[in-house]
Amino acid sequence: MAVSVSVLTIASLDWGSSNRLAAPSKLSPATSLQFPPRTRKFRFGNTGVYFPSQPRVLPLVKAKKQSFSSFDDLLANSDKPVLVDFYATWCGPCQFMGPVLNEVGTLLQDKIQVVKIDTEKYPSIADKFRIEALPTFILFRDGEPYDRFEGALTADQLVQRIEGSLKVKQ
Repeated sequence: MAVSVSVLTIASLDWGSSNRLAAPSKLSPATSLQFPPRTRKFRFGNTGVYFPSQPRVLPLVKAKKQSFSSFDDLLANSDKPVLVDFYATWCGPCQFMGPVLNEVGTLLQDKIQVVKIDTEKYPSIADKFRIEALPTFILFRDGEPYDRFEGALTADQLVQRIEGSLKVKQ
């Protein structure tokens, strides 16, 4: 059975000092997108309202669809640990994890490979690994399950979990 999965790849994005997105060549510069010079983002904390001076900008991450002859082939041919996100398109927490996985993929691009498996399209893979809750994350090393956790996490929590697992079980 051929398996098609999304693998995250990183494309560099240089914002520089400009707040203008370049328009495609067919459009004139007047039709390019403009953003306000400074959009104020805020969050509430223990000490009141926090306005960051520089909003956090991450590089653009694009998922690249790759096909493998089997899921086992994907795991066996990876030169680094593989974090597999078992998800479904109808799952709210799974949708929340999309941007989180992009951030984690960027932060840990030298340590892990991030792969997403749609459990609706590949129920046999989900059954093989007894996926009963979504999202479920399994960290594979040398083609074998290495760590497993379920539920939505923040990027910081996910990075801590992955790095802790890779350090403890080496």
